Amino acid sequence: MRILFAVALSLVGCGSEPAAPAPAPAPAQKVEAPAPAPAPAPAVNVVTDDGTVATVQLEGTDTMKYNTNRIVVPAGRKVKLVLTHTGKLPAATMGHNFVLLKAGSNGQAFAMKAVTAAANDYIPQDLAGQIIAHTKVIGGGESVTVEFDAPAAGEYPFLCTFPGHYAMMNGVFVVE
Repeated sequence: MRILFAVALSLVGCGSEPAAPAPAPAPAQKVEAPAPAPAPAPAVNVVTDDGTVATVQLEGTDTMKYNTNRIVVPAGRKVKLVLTHTGKLPAATMGHNFVLLKAGSNGQAFAMKAVTAAANDYIPQDLAGQIIAHTKVIGGGESVTVEFDAPAAGEYPFLCTFPGHYAMMNGVFVVE
């Protein structure tokens, strides 16, 4: 056993090459700042105004999106809002509506309460006092129109109250 130990020790001590020098540190690399996030796409102009009536052409898709999240109408106008569901899925699966709430209303809280109002096109009766205008729920290929007087100048939340849609289908209705 001693002989084996002596042989192993001699092999380690003899004939071993000097340790390689530690590698030099890599030169500092230039770290570039990440590119800024792209600016949000500008709101699509969905309003035509003939001086008397501001017509809003709002679309909803099978991917739970409106074609805009900002609608701007002049004060003192009659508003004719046409909601068109450009998808193919039926109302029971991917229904859309338009609900315009009074200024200061909480759209998320309204949407959460609306889930319980399927029999009423997801419009909760006990929150009717918060609504300026709304449509019924429609499915793919359908359209619905609602007419109302533009409220006073300001910003008003709008949303789709079909269950789960609020997160992606909401916006601001601006009266100037």
